[in-house]
Amino acid sequence: MPEVLVVLTNCPDEASAEALAALLIERRLAACVNVLAPCRSVYRWQDRIETATEVPLLIKTTPVRYVELEAAIRANHPYELPEIVAVPVMRGLPGYLDWVAAETAPQPDDEGAAPPLA
Repeated sequence: MPEVLVVLTNCPDEASAEALAALLIERRLAACVNVLAPCRSVYRWQDRIETATEVPLLIKTTPVRYVELEAAIRANHPYELPEIVAVPVMRGLPGYLDWVAAETAPQPDDEGAAPPLA
């Protein structure tokens, strides 16, 4: 059974979430990205309690692609310090996990990855 990760991040709005999701799929860094309904986040940032409406992303990938995925999120995320948390999938439908691995397998043309979004 292939190893699969679910990576979590939050974007400040739907437009940035959709753009990031499309980029990750286009580069085959993720097999699937769920763009969820906006949620309310409460957190401490620079010694102040903040609240924000955010759009969560659930990103399915593999450990082999994680480093590139993290770099792409950091390069294209509007936050100074984006949440990027990877959770290993302990079990799953074998066919689905195989699909995630196949969709994120490095391709021969991956050498010239596209530049970050503007």
